[in-house]
Formats: sequence, structure tokens, C-alpha cells
Amino acid sequence: MDALYTAVATANGREGRAVSSDGKIDLALAMPPELGGNGAGTNPEQLFAAGYAACFASAMSNVGRQMKIDTKDVSVTAEVSIGKDDTGFGLAVVMRVELPAALEGETGRQLVEATHQYCPYSKATRGNIDVALVIE
Repeated sequence: MDALYTAVATANGREGRAVSSDGKIDLALAMPPELGGNGAGTNPEQLFAAGYAACFASAMSNVGRQMKIDTKDVSVTAEVSIGKDDTGFGLAVVMRVELPAALEGETGRQLVEATHQYCPYSKATRGNIDVALVIE
């Protein structure tokens, strides 16, 4: 792969800070209350959810152009869960894609599935994390 852009960020754990090399991200990190923390900061699952949702929506725009489908009214919500698995902890994702009425049915399903094949985050997670696609 020829890199077109490389994002760089440094963090010092779930109870610390995450800072991007350009300073645009500078966040306090904290464990969510559900994992025993105080919730006084963001957490890696929220950051991953935001990145995946944004990437998927952008990928859908590109796939939509290729398929000659208007995607301007599409909204994507990523739900990232963390839980125990047989090796420690693992992640699972539910991608909720809200489509306008004009994209209900087979056309919308094909668009979402094609996007899942195209999206870099989907490619990175394939075979590693369970990702469920939900069309709303």
C-alpha cells in the first residue's frame, strides 16, 4: 500500500490522555462507569466508533457515486462493544445505517453491503471483529 496520509496519536492508557501529532485531538481518557471508571473522559471504544462511522459514511458516498445513488441523506451510527472473550477482551460492532425512504429495499441493502466491502475500517476488522450491519 502506498500511504496517502498517516495519522499519528499518542496515548498513555485508559486513564490518561490521547493527543494527535498536530494537536487537533487532545482528550482526557477515562474508563466508562460500566467498566468501573468514573467516565470523566472519552474512551477508546468511543473513538473507534466515531472513526468507523465517519469512514463508513464517507465510503458510502464514494460507493453511491459509483452506483449512481444519492447518499446525501444517509446517516451511520457505529456501536462498539467491548467484552470478555476466550483470550481476554474483544470488540464487536453494530453499524446502523439510516437510509432515506428512496433507498429502502434491495437498492439500499446492496449499497450498504458494497460499502462494507469498500470501507477501510470494514476491511481492517474483517475476520477479526464481528460486525453486524443494520439498515434502518
